[in-house]
Formats: sequence, structure tokens, C-alpha cells
Amino acid sequence: MRNEFTAIVEQDGPWHIAYCAEVPGANGQGATREECLENLKEAIALILAHRREESFRSLPPEAHQELVVVG
Repeated sequence: MRNEFTAIVEQDGPWHIAYCAEVPGANGQGATREECLENLKEAIALILAHRREESFRSLPPEAHQELVVVG
């Protein structure tokens, strides 16, 4: 399964800035479009990993985990 997200990229002077429509708080910037998108990818991965860890920490002992595949 591939994880696909929407990057909104704008140019602000010499800088490229981007954010992810599906992951609030995920932003990237860079001197080039490629650098900006790479930074955005890293931000998305970090945010999703953090959210996953946080949700697992708060699971009650009787909860069960199931894998759900979308797409």
C-alpha cells in the first residue's frame, strides 16, 4: 500500500513552502521545490509516527489492534 498525500506548494520570494492538506501541522520549506517536498515528507512521517505512538500509549488493556488497509 502506498501512502499518498496532497502537497500544496507555493513560492515566497526565493523560497518554496509547502503544507499537507491531509496532515495538519505538516509543513516544509526549501531553496528548491525538491528540497521543500523532501522536508514536507519528513514532517509528515514524524507527525504520523508521533500520533501513532501517542494513541498506543493511551490504549486500555482490553483494546485490540486491527490492521485496516485503504486503497
